[in-house]
Amino acid sequence: MEETRYDQRLHLLGLLALSYLLLKQLWILLVGIKNHVLSRWWRTNLRKYGGWAVVTGATDGIGKAYALELAKRGFDVVLISRNEEKLQKVAQEIEKQSRQKTKIIQVDFTGGSEIYPKVEKVLKDLDIGILVNNVGMSYTNDLARFLEVPNIKKKIDDILNCNILSMVQMTRIVLPKMLQRKKGLIINLSSAAGARPYPKVTMYGATKVFMDFFSRSLHREYKSDGITVQSVLPHLVSTNMTHRPKTNIVVKTSDDFVQEALDMVGYTTRTNGCLSHCVQSYILDHILTDTFMNSRICVFIAGCAAVLMFKIMKLQ
Repeated sequence: MEETRYDQRLHLLGLLALSYLLLKQLWILLVGIKNHVLSRWWRTNLRKYGGWAVVTGATDGIGKAYALELAKRGFDVVLISRNEEKLQKVAQEIEKQSRQKTKIIQVDFTGGSEIYPKVEKVLKDLDIGILVNNVGMSYTNDLARFLEVPNIKKKIDDILNCNILSMVQMTRIVLPKMLQRKKGLIINLSSAAGARPYPKVTMYGATKVFMDFFSRSLHREYKSDGITVQSVLPHLVSTNMTHRPKTNIVVKTSDDFVQEALDMVGYTTRTNGCLSHCVQSYILDHILTDTFMNSRICVFIAGCAAVLMFKIMKLQ
C-alpha cells in the first residue's frame, strides 16, 4: 500500500515536471510568433520617437544597413564614423534613394573622451528620436589568446574605447533631450559572442557582455520615462568585420538582418535580431550549458570549431 502511494506521488511529480516543461516551450513558441511573425504585419511606428536618427559605425555592414533602413522609414540620419570619404558616399546614397537629410561627423571611436565635444556640438539642436550604437571592433584579425594579441597594450585601449566608451558617451549625449520629450529609442549592437565565453576572442566577447547588461539595466531605469533601450545580439552576419562569408540559412545579409531587427522594436527589448539567429541561440542555450562549457572536451571542440569557422570566413 505504501509503495503504491509512493509510486502515485512520483507519477504526479513527473506529470507536473512534464507539464511545466511543455508550458515553458509553448510560451517560448508564442513569444517567438509575436516577435517574428506579428512584428512583420504590425510594425511599430518608429517616427513617433522623433525626426532624426544617429548611427555610429555607419559606413559599412550593419551600421550602414541601419542608416539606410531608417532613412527608408522616414528619418533624417546623422552618420558617424572615422572615414570621411565613406561617410560622404553613404550620405549621398541616402539622399538619392530616400530624399532624407543627412549630417556626417568624422571621428575615430578608438579615441578617448576628447572626441565627444565635437559630436555634442553637431547633435545639440537636433530632434533625435533614435540612437544606434553600432560601432565596434575586434582587437585582432586572427584568433589569439589574450597575451598573444599583437600590440596588446594599445589594442586594449582601442577596443574598450570603441566598443564600450562610445556607447556610454553617445547615450550620455543623446538621452537628456529624449527625457525632456518623454520618448526615445536606443539600439545597442551587442553580439551572441557575449552570451557565453568563447576562447580566443576574449576581449571582444567581454565588451559585448557589457553592452548587453548596460542596455538591459538602462531600459529598466528609464522605461517609465518613455525611453526604449533594445539590446541586439546577432550571430554571424556577412560584413567586412566577419570577412564576408557567403549568406545562407544561418548567415544573414546586413540588410535582411537589420530589417527584421527593426521590426521587433516595440515587441522585445532583447533579441538576436532575426528568426534564424534566435533559433541558433535557442539550440546553443540548450547544448552549451555551464557544465558542458567547463569540460575539457568542450574547450577542445569549441577551439576547433572557432578555428575552422574563422578559416572558412577568410577563404570566402
